[in-house]
Amino acid sequence: MCAGAQTVSGAINGHSLPNPQANNAVSAPEGRIAQAAGASAAISGTVMDPNGSEVQNADVVLKSLSGTENRNEQSDTNGEFTFTGLPAGDFKLMVSGQGWGTYVSPEIELHSGEFHIVPKVVVSPATSSVVRVTANSSTELSEEQAQIAEQQRILGVFPNFYTSFDWNAAPLESKQKFELAFRSITDPVEFAGPVFVAGFEQAANVFPGYGQGAAGYAKRYGAAYANSFTSKLFSNAVYPSLFHQDPRYFYKGSGGFRARALYAMSAAMITRSDSGRKELNYSYFLGTFTSGGLSNLYYPPENRGALLTFTNGLADIAGDAGANLLREFVFSRFTTRVTGRKFPRP
Repeated sequence: MCAGAQTVSGAINGHSLPNPQANNAVSAPEGRIAQAAGASAAISGTVMDPNGSEVQNADVVLKSLSGTENRNEQSDTNGEFTFTGLPAGDFKLMVSGQGWGTYVSPEIELHSGEFHIVPKVVVSPATSSVVRVTANSSTELSEEQAQIAEQQRILGVFPNFYTSFDWNAAPLESKQKFELAFRSITDPVEFAGPVFVAGFEQAANVFPGYGQGAAGYAKRYGAAYANSFTSKLFSNAVYPSLFHQDPRYFYKGSGGFRARALYAMSAAMITRSDSGRKELNYSYFLGTFTSGGLSNLYYPPENRGALLTFTNGLADIAGDAGANLLREFVFSRFTTRVTGRKFPRP
């Protein structure tokens, strides 16, 4: 979902880089490449606006994920920046400027001897107050994303916490993943859904081992809520924290109907890692089947077993694909308190 970075590995000499337009990369001046040649590794790029013009004097922060190497500099008159003499490790770039929004790069895995060129460092005009990025602001950006999500409701009532309308939104940290999950599963509206599920199961006498009457309805309601609780907890917090995956749906909002529909349905199986890469959504798969397995603890004995686990798990995955279609084409129109809609280009 996020554009990757083109890397130039190995020894770096003073020759010019290939034509940047032909290679879809951002070039660096020969002098800077020569300066980086004697260093362990380097990261370079060009800050641009959505129209392709260079942005000068932008604040560029390079943050080491291990906390050992944090640097700041400003883009020059050509919009370019270069960090040299870097150790091998994992890094992130954060870019902002007066009158501009904030760009946060995917995780950059830097090897010894690499000259890493980051393409498409694009900052959009700020829609509200200017955000100044510092080397310690990664957690603040993550917290801001969680706060934005918790304000989003369909028609001002139904939660739409797990839709991001900012394609380049900063990744959530584990703390925010758990906070958002608990905010979701304890929302008053969340307690209303099982009312209808239990009512349907009672009327159709699904899971007859529960019996009928008030006691049977209460058991069905408890099971339906427990299914939702465990599924969201494991799929949106526990496993995404363990495997560093983003539990949100990133609204596409551009392109044709077919492209958007295929994207929405595939998002139930493919997700974005915290570093910005597309990955199989094994956090969600493991979460749904973990929830299905736990349901064997409270369903009637005659209904327990592998079939119950897989039935509940597959139903959850199919439901998520359908929910993504609604997020893409319906819910987006009626979601209130959305901050800074920034979609990918068609």
